[in-house]
Amino acid sequence: MKLHEIAPAIGSTKKPKRLGRGIGSGTGKTSGKGHKGQWARSGGGVRIGFEGGQMPITRRIPKRGFNNYFKAIYSIVNVGALNDNAEILDGTEITAELLLGYGVLSKIEPYGLKILGDGELKKKLVVKASKFTASAKEKIEAAGGTVEVLVNKKAE
Repeated sequence: MKLHEIAPAIGSTKKPKRLGRGIGSGTGKTSGKGHKGQWARSGGGVRIGFEGGQMPITRRIPKRGFNNYFKAIYSIVNVGALNDNAEILDGTEITAELLLGYGVLSKIEPYGLKILGDGELKKKLVVKASKFTASAKEKIEAAGGTVEVLVNKKAE
């Protein structure tokens, strides 16, 4: 293959439609725009969301709610979920990345992992997370595991 032999695949390219080139072309006279009206004019048509002068739906519907950009969002896992997962064995070091790999988490949020105390824990685990509830910490330590609080750069 040489540089001058390179061409697009057959049928992948089309020639541009030549408008206003006589009646035989099929797009002569009005160039496929029909007769008169807003859409036949140069620069014709309306912007996105225009409803013919009627008050647009985006302005008719009231604004509600508030997005707090400073809210700390954590990936949340209960201690019961650590106990229920068969892949997590005694003595495992639990991190957000490990839980993501096992499918316990669907995504790691910006502020990291937070462990909640719902459920029972019978495994001895080393849990590393950004935050723990008091009950989660208590259950992990009662099962013989250890709790390690990770310092989050975003939380500082």
